[in-house]
Amino acid sequence: MTPPSPLSWAPLRWANALSRVAVWAGGALTLASVLLISFDVLARKFLGFNTGGADELSSYAFAISTSWSLAFATLQRANVRVDVLYQMLPLRLSAVLDWISLVALGVFMTYLTWYAMDVVAASWVQKSAANTTLATPLWIPQGLWFVGLVWMCVVLALMLVRASTAIVTGDIEAVKALCGVRSAQEEADEEAASGARLIDAERQGARA
Repeated sequence: MTPPSPLSWAPLRWANALSRVAVWAGGALTLASVLLISFDVLARKFLGFNTGGADELSSYAFAISTSWSLAFATLQRANVRVDVLYQMLPLRLSAVLDWISLVALGVFMTYLTWYAMDVVAASWVQKSAANTTLATPLWIPQGLWFVGLVWMCVVLALMLVRASTAIVTGDIEAVKALCGVRSAQEEADEEAASGARLIDAERQGARA
């Protein structure tokens, strides 16, 4: 019998769903910035004008989409970790290290988010604006960037609660599934599933 996924815990299930929406929104922002820059380059080359501010808006989009994707990447264990020695450690010890790495990431993100709040607050109080033709009020892009960091902290807190419970109860498999390094087999299974979905989509398109 396959043990339930740690993400089946209701708070993490909702967090995963909201993080998926956030990562899609971040992807849409990135795509929009690519289209804007492409139009700006073509307009400058063939029409003799530029939209103005494309580089500025794309930098905002990049920062916002990055912070909005952090939570989903962490939930999917897509963050990069060096696992040369990790793979040779006993299962329980590696699970404890997984928990410690989650705690360390939580501490780092808390400090980062705290100082990000200071940046946004200063821009709001001082009414800071970008030194560009758009003169964008900086609290707007900074605030959207800050939201992503706050959500990352919320998700990490939920993950820590679930992982800590699993550590205390001795549920090592849950710890590994929640915050452990992804195995080669898991990555291969995901690639196979992705390929199967692509083949099904092509078949359905051919039938249509």
